[in-house]
Amino acid sequence: MSSRRLLLVHAHPDDETIGTGITMAKYANQGAKVTLVTCTSGEEGEVLVPELEHLASNKEDKLGPHRQIELSNAMKELKISDHRFLGGPGKFRDSGMIGTPPNERKDSFWQADLQVASDELVKIIRETKPQVAITYDDFGGYGHPDHIKAHRITHYAIDLAKIESYKPELGKPWEVLKIYWTAIPKSQMQKGIEALANSGGSKFFGVDSADELPFVLDDKYVTTQIDGREFVMQKLAALKCHETQVQDTGPFFQMAQILGPEALGVEHFRLVKGLNLIYKNIIELDLFSGINDQ
Repeated sequence: MSSRRLLLVHAHPDDETIGTGITMAKYANQGAKVTLVTCTSGEEGEVLVPELEHLASNKEDKLGPHRQIELSNAMKELKISDHRFLGGPGKFRDSGMIGTPPNERKDSFWQADLQVASDELVKIIRETKPQVAITYDDFGGYGHPDHIKAHRITHYAIDLAKIESYKPELGKPWEVLKIYWTAIPKSQMQKGIEALANSGGSKFFGVDSADELPFVLDDKYVTTQIDGREFVMQKLAALKCHETQVQDTGPFFQMAQILGPEALGVEHFRLVKGLNLIYKNIIELDLFSGINDQ
C-alpha cells in the first residue's frame, strides 16, 4: 500500500471528473490514498436531460440530491473510495453566478464565512494528512464564485492546518507539502479547437481560438503533466454518470473521438507551492516528485 496521499478540492459534482478524472484514477490505481472534497451539490446547475428538468432549482429544486448520486456513481467508475462534501451534503449551496439571486442566498457557498468553511477543510486535512493538494487558480478557472471560494478555502485551510496552536480540537497539525492548480495549456486547447473545426463538428464553446477562453493557461506556466491515457475509458464512464450536466455528444466526447486518448488522457497542472519550484523549464511527470514517503 502506497503512503502517498492526495487531496482534491472541487466546487461542484462533475468538476472533479472533467478536470482531474485521469489524475484521480491513475493515483488510486497506484495505491495512493485519494480524497475528494466537493464544496457544494451543484443545486444551480443546468439540467441537460429533458425528462429530469423538473429537478431544476427554479422548479422542484431537487437537483442537489440527484447530483450527489451522480457523483457517487462517478467515483465508483474512477475507483475513489474517499469522497466527502464539505461540511456534509447540503451544508453549502451552489452559489450560481455573481449578480444572480442564488448568489445572494445566505446558505450559498459564496456567502459562507471563510473561517467556518475553511475549518471544515482543516478537519479533513488533519485527518487524511495529504502531502499534495489540488484546487483551482485564484480566478477559479473561469470566474465562477464557487470555484474562487474553493481556491480561497483550500489555501487558507492549508495554512491553518499546519499551525500547532490553531484549534487543536480539529486534529493534530499537518503541513501539505505541494499545492497544484488545475490547468489547460493554451496549445493543447487550440489543437482541439482546430481539430473540431476541421472535422466539421461544433465549435468548442462557440470559439475559434483558445485566446477567447478564460480558463486556458499560457504553456510557459504549466509545470506538470499527468499521462493516464490508459484510464480514458474510466474518465468517459465517469463523465456519463453526470448525466444532467454532461452530454455524450458534447465537446469533450467529440475531442476524444477526433484526437484519441491524448485529448482526455493527459491532464496538466501548475505547481504553486512545493519542492519542485526550484526546477525550471522541466515538465514534472509525478505530483509526488521530490517528496519522500511519510
